Amino acid sequence: MFMKLDRLQAELPQPKKPDPNAAAALQELLGGKYGEMSTLGNYMFQSFNFRNKSKLRPFYSLVSSIFAEELGHVELVSTGIAMLNNGPGDDTPDVDVSKAPFHEMQDIRLAGSFLSNGGGATPINSNAQSWNVDMVTTTGNIIVDLLHNFHLECGARLHKLRVYETLKDPTGREVCGYLLVRGSVHAHAYALALKKLTGVEIEKMLPTPNIVLDKIPECQKYLQEGSHRRLYLFSQGDYQEAAGVWSNDEVALPGDPPGNLEVVDGMPEGGKIPELDGNYGAFAPNYAPEEIFEIASKLYKKGR
Repeated sequence: MFMKLDRLQAELPQPKKPDPNAAAALQELLGGKYGEMSTLGNYMFQSFNFRNKSKLRPFYSLVSSIFAEELGHVELVSTGIAMLNNGPGDDTPDVDVSKAPFHEMQDIRLAGSFLSNGGGATPINSNAQSWNVDMVTTTGNIIVDLLHNFHLECGARLHKLRVYETLKDPTGREVCGYLLVRGSVHAHAYALALKKLTGVEIEKMLPTPNIVLDKIPECQKYLQEGSHRRLYLFSQGDYQEAAGVWSNDEVALPGDPPGNLEVVDGMPEGGKIPELDGNYGAFAPNYAPEEIFEIASKLYKKGR
C-alpha cells in the first residue's frame, strides 16, 4: 500500500513567465520512451510480479523502493509542466473571452495541453504521442529485468540532458537537475544488483552516458547534500534489505563527491507543492470561482 504526502520530492522555483513550449519539452520526461511513466510502469509491475520475494528479498526491496520514488518523479515532472503551461492572457475572473486572450496558443508545440487539458500535464511525449504499456518490460527473470532497468535509466539520463539543453526557464531546469542526480542513483543501484547476482562489474560502465554533473548548476545542491549516495526506502521500517545491494561498503561513482553509499529510511525532505492559480480564460476553475472558493473555505475549516 502507499502513503501520500503533501510535498514534492524537490522544491521547484516559480517560472519567470508562462512558457508552454518549455512545458512541451518537459512532456518528454513524463510520457516519452525513457520518461517517468516508463520507469514507473516498469518497476511497479516488476515489483508486483516479483518471484520468490522472500528468498530474493534484497533485490525485491531495491526495485520496490525505486518504484516508490518514481511515483514522486511523475508528480514532480507533472507539476513542473503545469507550472509552465499557462498561456498568455488575463488571469482575472472577468477576462473578456471575445478578445481571443489565447490567440498565441495556436502557435505553441502542444496546443492540446491548453485546448483539452486546461494547461495540465498528461502522459504524452513532446509530440503528443500517448505513453502506452508497450514501454513496460516485466519478464519474471530477475537478471533480464535488471538489465532492462539499467538500460532504461541510462537512456533516461540522456533524454534529461537533452531536454535540459533546450530550456532556459528555472522551473524546467530544476526538474532536470534533480532527476539527473536521482537517475544516476538508480542506474548505479541496478548495476550493483547485477554485480551481486553475476559478478560482472557493470558499475564500471557508469556514467553512461558520460554526463559530468558538476557542470550542471542545478545539480550542485543535490550533490553537495549527498543525494547521489542515498537510496530512499519511502517506507517506515520496510524494505531494509535493500541495504544488502546499496551497501555502505560501496562508494559514490567517480567524478561525484566522494563518500559511502547509504540507505535512508523514509523519503527526502522535499519541498512545498506550489499553488497553481486558476486560469479563468480557460474556464479553470469553473463555473463560479468565488462560490467554489467560499464552499471550499468552509469545508477546509470544518475538516481542520
